[in-house]
Amino acid sequence: MSETTSSSTLAARSRGRPREFDMNEALDKALLVFSDRGYHATSIGNLTEAMQLASGSVYKAFKDKRGVFLAVFDRYRAIRSGKLRATVETGKPGYDRIRDALTFFADASHGIQGKRGCLVVNCATELATFDPEVAEKVATAMATNEAVLLELIEQGRKDGSVPAHIDGKVTARMMLCLVQGMRVVGKTGRTREEMVATVDVAMKTLI
Repeated sequence: MSETTSSSTLAARSRGRPREFDMNEALDKALLVFSDRGYHATSIGNLTEAMQLASGSVYKAFKDKRGVFLAVFDRYRAIRSGKLRATVETGKPGYDRIRDALTFFADASHGIQGKRGCLVVNCATELATFDPEVAEKVATAMATNEAVLLELIEQGRKDGSVPAHIDGKVTARMMLCLVQGMRVVGKTGRTREEMVATVDVAMKTLI
């Protein structure tokens, strides 16, 4: 086979293949749409425009809008969980690591990111009641964050930076309510200073 023939064959095959795209890049773009518009107000047209994909490519890769959303949710959780872990996995005492964890959520609760809110919280209020699979994903996400907070509290109790009398489970749940609440309040346009001030108050419960 000549070089010319080979190139022509490859070109023909390439034309017949479905459009290739960077999955993570496409999901990151879809996340912005769901965050800005909510699930129900988002259409396939909104997604294809943001993801810069033909509708056929979206349907083939994800089947439907719900499929796109579930993939976006999983990527969002993986990224956020990884960043939280990176924030708290330090050599600091448990008390300081708890503050770092709460500040991590405070930093996401102001500015444009704050106004977009948390996809988990948005799902809890918009979809979880009607979609069992989404409800399970939301519950798992909440439980994971609560477990991280509990782990940090217990580490603080062991290293002496958190008093031994602190009820780890109850305190972790309280802090979970705080950080998820910050993501809701952050949608109203609060400042970082206002969000961090709530962290200062929360830390007083560990003294």
